[in-house]
Amino acid sequence: MRFFLMARVLALVSFVVSLCMALPLAVAWLDGSSDVRAFAAAMSAGLCFSCSVYFICGGRIPPHARLSHEYDGLGAREAFAIVGGSWVAASVTGALPFLLSGALGGFTDSFFESVSGFSTTGATVFSNVETLPRSILLWRVLTHWLGGIGIVVLSLAVLPFIGVGGLELYKIETTGPKPEKIAPRMRQTAVFLLEVYVSLTVAETLLLTLGGMSVFDALTHSMSTVATGGYSNKNASIAAYHSPFIEWVIAAFMFMAGVNFSLHFMLLTGAWRKVSRDEELRLYVGVTAVAIIVFTVILSLHGHDAWDALRAAAFQVTSFMTTTGFVSTDYAQWPQFNQCMLLFLALAGGCAGSTAGGLKMMRLLVLRRGIGVEVKNMFHPRAILRARVNGKVLSERAMTGVLAFFTLYVAVLIGAFLLVIAVGWEKLDIPTAFFGVLSSLSNLGPGLGNLGATDNYDWLPGVVKWVLAFCMLAGRLELYSMFFLLHPATWRK
Repeated sequence: MRFFLMARVLALVSFVVSLCMALPLAVAWLDGSSDVRAFAAAMSAGLCFSCSVYFICGGRIPPHARLSHEYDGLGAREAFAIVGGSWVAASVTGALPFLLSGALGGFTDSFFESVSGFSTTGATVFSNVETLPRSILLWRVLTHWLGGIGIVVLSLAVLPFIGVGGLELYKIETTGPKPEKIAPRMRQTAVFLLEVYVSLTVAETLLLTLGGMSVFDALTHSMSTVATGGYSNKNASIAAYHSPFIEWVIAAFMFMAGVNFSLHFMLLTGAWRKVSRDEELRLYVGVTAVAIIVFTVILSLHGHDAWDALRAAAFQVTSFMTTTGFVSTDYAQWPQFNQCMLLFLALAGGCAGSTAGGLKMMRLLVLRRGIGVEVKNMFHPRAILRARVNGKVLSERAMTGVLAFFTLYVAVLIGAFLLVIAVGWEKLDIPTAFFGVLSSLSNLGPGLGNLGATDNYDWLPGVVKWVLAFCMLAGRLELYSMFFLLHPATWRK
């Protein structure tokens, strides 16, 4: 493990996050808010610390030839450690504005809110967001927006200038079993992804503004939507606007954010036929459509108007399946079947290579094909059958990797649930604890019980917040990066 190399890259990540504080700092200055000092102090501290670490650990601008050579052959251990460490470093840096402004009472709550933002979970400890200054509201969604595209993927546009090869980082950070490299150079890939990301954000902002939102609300909700985060400027989330147009617009963009961003790029380049044949996309569309139909029928049978049932079902199914976590109605009033299915849709998640959390459609597709082959082998023992996805034969390593991920996911879910329930807090009953952990691990945000649509995470004990924060980071980084940070073998020379 090359510790100086890792320190320099983490310093760069902290530098980028600190630099982004200039935006809420400008908003605070324009509003005449007292948070100007807090953001200025947080930004200064972050920049000074990151620059100091970078240069102390041997960094140069421009990089010296000897230092550039040091970055050659970035190993798997170093890549995993850098990705996991990047999110921890970003979360610690991102907690400073919450802490220094006095918006939150201590480091635990500030770190929790920051982790929830960068992991695009959207679980908040603020009991009343409508009293917060615009600078804090902007910083909350900015953590979403940065976390959604991926700090590491964003840095790929910068890392080549200091000699770091980015393919290893890209493979680990991009969510899903096998990310697709859409350009010959990694810096080009990062730029293409960023262009799609920004385009979706701008398009949704314009549409929400036309729907009656203020420009600030439209921008912040668009950033939260495209990142599938879920932070809102309203306590009642999207339900506060009472606008079918706004709900349909946000539902559409949540759905698009749950699609592999490589497919967005293919659409822009005219590869429509290849996109339409993508089996993961077909599964994603099919599951979403069936869930909306089932939810609409059940809600209609329980007395809801058919059109209102369709709108509510489309919004909440898309919100949970993409793990965004926006709320357009109090789903706690729905039949229990609907409530549980929403959480399991969040467990399934969106497509690989999207900003959504959960297990991912690709893994479910691989698992389904693998089970199908095993069943056929029982009936035809002598037949040589292979599971295929998108016309390609799945290797044994791919199948084993998916099964290992499922096993680890269940183990973390059960272990975290037992830790939370062991605290013995009065309001922390079994449904609340289980679905709270499931929601955090799936990067959803809202859960069931005392962590439902109209609740927040403020009342939880500090130790529970740390457990859930770990689950958020583990879920966002596909589990392995966080566990590599904790494994002793990662830090051996």
